[in-house]
Amino acid sequence: MTSINKKVGFAALIMMISIFLSRFIGLFREMTIAYVGGAGSEVDAYQLAFMIPEILNHVAASGFLSITFIPIFTQYLANNDETNGWRIFSIIINTVGSVLIVLIALTTLFTRPLIYLLAPGITNSQTIDCAVTMTRIIMPAQFFFFIGGIFMAVQYAHERFIFPALAPLIYNLGIIIGGIFLGSRMGMQGFSYGVLAGAFVGNFLLQYIGAKRVGMRYSFSFSIRHPDFRKYILLTLPLMIGMTMLFSTEICFKFFGSYLPAGNIAALNYAFRVMFMMVGFFGQAIGVASFPYLSQLAARKDISSMNTLLNDTLNHYIALIIPFSVLLAVLRHEIIFILFQRGKFTSGDTYIAANILMFLMIGAFAFAAQTVVVRGYYAMQNTFFPAIFSTLAVLISVPLYFLGLHYMGVYGIALAMSVSAIVQVVLLYALWNRRTQNTNSWQVYMFFLKVILLSMPLGVIAFGCRFFFIQWFPPNGIIFCLITSSLTGMFFLIFLIALGYVFKIDSIMDMVQKYLIDRNKKKLHESI
Repeated sequence: MTSINKKVGFAALIMMISIFLSRFIGLFREMTIAYVGGAGSEVDAYQLAFMIPEILNHVAASGFLSITFIPIFTQYLANNDETNGWRIFSIIINTVGSVLIVLIALTTLFTRPLIYLLAPGITNSQTIDCAVTMTRIIMPAQFFFFIGGIFMAVQYAHERFIFPALAPLIYNLGIIIGGIFLGSRMGMQGFSYGVLAGAFVGNFLLQYIGAKRVGMRYSFSFSIRHPDFRKYILLTLPLMIGMTMLFSTEICFKFFGSYLPAGNIAALNYAFRVMFMMVGFFGQAIGVASFPYLSQLAARKDISSMNTLLNDTLNHYIALIIPFSVLLAVLRHEIIFILFQRGKFTSGDTYIAANILMFLMIGAFAFAAQTVVVRGYYAMQNTFFPAIFSTLAVLISVPLYFLGLHYMGVYGIALAMSVSAIVQVVLLYALWNRRTQNTNSWQVYMFFLKVILLSMPLGVIAFGCRFFFIQWFPPNGIIFCLITSSLTGMFFLIFLIALGYVFKIDSIMDMVQKYLIDRNKKKLHESI
């Protein structure tokens, strides 16, 4: 178990670096979009242009290929039968890829009525026209995501993480380059062409090279009767028709956001991307890195070790999101100001996006935890239950969005996103514990409760520090915002470490001890 934890830690480190850089570049991408388009109707149209492609991506299960394909392919590797492994690899690429091409053609033809269906609150014809044009530019990228996802899956199965880790970095760089070089002439359409180019280079071309390096052998094979192709479809079908948390959140906030004044969809997206930078760094990275090892334990039917790995992951990584969510909520104005307030992004846009961010941070830990918990089910090749559960949870949460929209407007939608995420992940984890007899799960609940209680006084301390510093450094300039954020963050970190030692929070003490050990090693190396 110790060796697996070390492997997970190393893989997680690679993915954390990748996802942190991706989120950082993604934030720079959003900063570029804010500079060029602000929080106006054209940026709303750009966000709406992703709705149909996201649905196509979901139907093709491009984001689930590592989850559904890895267990099948890994079994061939375990049996030293790579020849047949590459055969099922080719069958899936050819069959599903052909269906995806047909779907791309159909949705390109019927883009306009689909936009009206997915964003019924938009009445501005110019916004609709822009959304239709950009949707058609972005649509072919879904083919590159699907094929590239298969290429990544075989690399993960061979425990190779570097090339897949580069994919989101290049994708985001493509969007930024498209916006910078084409934005002045084409507006937001420049970013759309950047999406297409980034998907081709980062998600397709680079991953093709990575797959070849692990011995990929492609053949023009079609065999829908192959037993493992049928198994793949049975594993994937629930994910195709089910509503995952992230997918449903993206669709819901754009659907309900279409009834809000122009620019609110853009403001929701800016705040959501800030929140998701932290979620991706803590949650997505460890979820992706731990999944191959969860799959190995599931293949050996070692449920006890699976529970240990899952519980440790939640305690040591995900729980830390809670206090940092409090810090980001306190510094919300400074964060949005530093990141976005320039070009067409005004102080009014900062005010709206900052308050949206406060409500989103309530559910940040739940978005991260979900990426970990759901992979326990996937490792056991149980995609049906989480898909059905998530779909029912989304349907139940729809009234929350209606109430939020009615009583609180854009802030109500943000709060509904957080509440829905918390309810979903708590229930999903509770059901996992019941199904696997995870007797140590109570320690996870108690640990999260301890961290939540610890975060309350930390929030008061952070609020007091910010209030003191803004008297000297009013938050109306980027330098003053940086000073306030840095000083408040420094005091927050000091108190977090102190309270972590007082209340014996293992993850905090381990983090500090690891830092001190690494620092001493560095000093010793320099002295030698």
